Amino acid sequence: MLLSGGSGSRLWPLSNDVRSKQFLKVLRDDSGNHVSMVQRTYAQLRRNLPGADVTVATCASQASMLAEQIGGGFGLVVEPERRDTAPAILLAAAHLAWEQGADQDDAMVVMPIDSFVEDAYYDRLADVADAVRARAAEIVLLGVEPTYPSEKYGYIVPSAPSGSPRQVESFREKPDAETAASLIARGALWNCCVFGMTVGHALEVLAGYGEFSGFRDLRERYAELPRNSFDYEVVERASSVAVVPYGGAWKDLGTWNTLCEEMADDVAGPVVVDASCRNVHVIDELGVPIVISGIEDAVVVATEDGILVCAKERSAGIKPLVARAEELA
Repeated sequence: MLLSGGSGSRLWPLSNDVRSKQFLKVLRDDSGNHVSMVQRTYAQLRRNLPGADVTVATCASQASMLAEQIGGGFGLVVEPERRDTAPAILLAAAHLAWEQGADQDDAMVVMPIDSFVEDAYYDRLADVADAVRARAAEIVLLGVEPTYPSEKYGYIVPSAPSGSPRQVESFREKPDAETAASLIARGALWNCCVFGMTVGHALEVLAGYGEFSGFRDLRERYAELPRNSFDYEVVERASSVAVVPYGGAWKDLGTWNTLCEEMADDVAGPVVVDASCRNVHVIDELGVPIVISGIEDAVVVATEDGILVCAKERSAGIKPLVARAEELA
């Protein structure tokens, strides 16, 4: 199950409610073609797990863009309104069981549609599914082996520092660097929002919110489900949770700093960047010439929604500034 949901403001002004970050064609595939995160992820999934039965859970504003970028050949579940990942996943699980004929013992693995990973990641997804079938726990997660003590990610703390799968002892959300380092020393893993469970377990969780006569009834009463993330609403309340470690490349391309590291081109649009600049990325959608001189480690983005000039290392913190800017519009 691929989750394609929110828009966010960390990639403003290029990403917005209509044009979410996962659809931006700023990457290149092996043939040199410009592709989006959605196209890259879907191609990797089909190449590495060709037998997988794929369903995409999304919102109404993204359904047509999904069809345009990756065609068909997958199940599509559109939530009536955005209510975070817990309702979206439970709605899609109900669709699998009640509309697509999935068995309650089938293993269901949920992952973000914009994961920037290497192919070995998909081998570990298969391991998550195997652990679900073996009943290693009610919920089986994928955890990324940290490369530094990040303050941006949540941490999965296992009860043992080795083995696969490992039972999970606790969770810690976005700790400071010192705490993150101590967690890593205990074998903690980054939470990359991959969840494995049986279809039946998802239906058991859903039943806790009411009795639904079928998928149409659930969709009509969707607002009765709690607006919450799957981590908080389901994972942290499960009686048992296990984690499969993944030691390969993984990157969250949710900020300009990280996205620029993987962008196909340094400059897009009628832009002049002189030789005094270093590590500068510019995207100009306005068609008006932009001249950049004498700056380093920066990103400049100009669209009809606004203009951003930002040091890359500060790009993760633009959300409150964007909110203030939108009040001025």
